[in-house]
Amino acid sequence: MKKTIGPDSYQPKLLFALLIALLLMPVSAMAYLDPTTGSMLISAIVGLFASLALAIKTYWYRIKAFFKRKPAESEADDGAA
Repeated sequence: MKKTIGPDSYQPKLLFALLIALLLMPVSAMAYLDPTTGSMLISAIVGLFASLALAIKTYWYRIKAFFKRKPAESEADDGAA
């Protein structure tokens, strides 16, 4: 039996193509961004990097200890009396 290609088989592809075309069409926002908005964005990005640096600095010793080898127990117990 041969599969016939009718108008019903093109309908989902056409609908999908139409949906993609509608999503890619630009829409004007009719919005005004003043110069202060750029400063706010830059300060937010700088603040994000500063807080990440502070978090890494705060947990640096934990990160360093995680990757460091731990001494064997026999060496640690030598000084116990």
